Amino acid sequence: MTDVIVVGGGPVGLLLACELKLGGADPLVLEAATGEERRTRSLGLRSLNARTVQSLALRDLVEPVAGEQWAMLDELAARREPAGADLVAMMVELLRQGLIRGHFSGLPLLGEAGDAEYLMLRQDRLEAVLAERAAGMGVRIRQGCAVSDVAQEESAAVAKLADGRTVRAAYLVGCDGGRSLVRKRSGFAFEGTPPTMTGRTAVAELASAEAVTSSLRHPGGLVNLSLVPGEIATIEFDGGPGERDAPMTAEELEGSLRRVTGHDVVVKRLETGIRYSDNTRHAGTYRMGRVLLAGDAAHVHSPIGGQGLNLGLQDAVNLGWKLALVARGRAPEALLDTYTAERHPVAARVLRNTRAQVALMRPRPQVDALREVLAEVIELPEAKRHFTGMADGTDVDYAPGSAHPLVGRFAPRLAAVPGVPLAELLRDGRGLALALSGGPGEGGPSGGEPGGGELDAAMAGHRDRVRVAHAVPSALPGAGDAEVLLVRPDGYVAWAGGRDGVADALTTWFGPPRG
Repeated sequence: MTDVIVVGGGPVGLLLACELKLGGADPLVLEAATGEERRTRSLGLRSLNARTVQSLALRDLVEPVAGEQWAMLDELAARREPAGADLVAMMVELLRQGLIRGHFSGLPLLGEAGDAEYLMLRQDRLEAVLAERAAGMGVRIRQGCAVSDVAQEESAAVAKLADGRTVRAAYLVGCDGGRSLVRKRSGFAFEGTPPTMTGRTAVAELASAEAVTSSLRHPGGLVNLSLVPGEIATIEFDGGPGERDAPMTAEELEGSLRRVTGHDVVVKRLETGIRYSDNTRHAGTYRMGRVLLAGDAAHVHSPIGGQGLNLGLQDAVNLGWKLALVARGRAPEALLDTYTAERHPVAARVLRNTRAQVALMRPRPQVDALREVLAEVIELPEAKRHFTGMADGTDVDYAPGSAHPLVGRFAPRLAAVPGVPLAELLRDGRGLALALSGGPGEGGPSGGEPGGGELDAAMAGHRDRVRVAHAVPSALPGAGDAEVLLVRPDGYVAWAGGRDGVADALTTWFGPPRG
């Protein structure tokens, strides 16, 4: 018996396990594939948007992930021909200047120098960073351990393994991808729209490297030559792949390249390849009793726009601290209901905008004209803020219509304590009661635990789950007349108000006080 079984050891499952462990729970990660099997499926580059980077900063993970990014780009530059090396150099410069905010259907979203937080790397390298962190925290990870069935008992969730063994836990989370066994066996509804396109990404050698160029507007679809030498991607709007799992052949990729470009492309050799589509579906809820879903198990959509990984990682940081509190008996199960309530609308918006992006990729003259008009619109300041907020996740609001403008939003940057950034104050996985007092005052020394007064009384019984720090109101734009902000472990503001309301807010979000 363990606290939480996490089915799936990809980035979402690993980050969730880290969050659970940080919150004091005991997770067990079950991953069907071996590390080598996962590496061979890790084609293409993954982007981590601004909100994900901010979340990783709360756990001191930006430096190791960024280190993998720069090492990868250095390696790619060394492997490319001069023209390709120039392309890598251009990408490096954009990343170093902080200009990249993402794209919308291939229309670039660039910001001002230094205002973007954006990372790019291969998924297997991100998994390696998260696996190392999880192992260092004592998380148990079992690779090559396939789950064949799941069930619920009155006091436990049960995972039946392919080898006949059974594992029980208080809760089980399916992070096992778009074709999730956990979702199917548990009976979650998964409604949506069928595929309209077939994507292929492969590592291949062409007879003539000059025969194909990257373009979103080829006659039959699009072709992308990755920064990774030898990686080629095509997308055709043909109703979706007939067979996802059959090995890809050189003939298949060659046929796709010819249909898309209209040229007699020859593929000499194909090393490996994968297929994907714009199949778009969404679980009706993310929780059924003791079983929950996160990442692609809860929502699938076109990869155009690069939002899927970020969406799943944000599921993990939203769920992790809540499930840890509930699994440890510190908070009631009702706290878990906020997971679906907060994350389901976010995913619904992503599914909507990825459908729109697919429509804008179709090779038609009318779509060409629409793209030209939209490119002009995106450059309007208000429109650019809208599209970049959508692409980089910074427009998320978990409490729309709240009486206080900061509630439901990611806590703004500030020096909560002189010389101590907000990320450091949340690093231990506890929440933060931020007293807007202008100094230590009745709350005790800056950055320390409370030392007396009304706030100290409100904090009694919650110090194992929430810490106190102080900031002057002027350091926090939008604070208004709030005396205290309650910041969740995932960096979002849970509550803002006077000190007389702190006790109730703490109980709502972190459970009843301990005697």
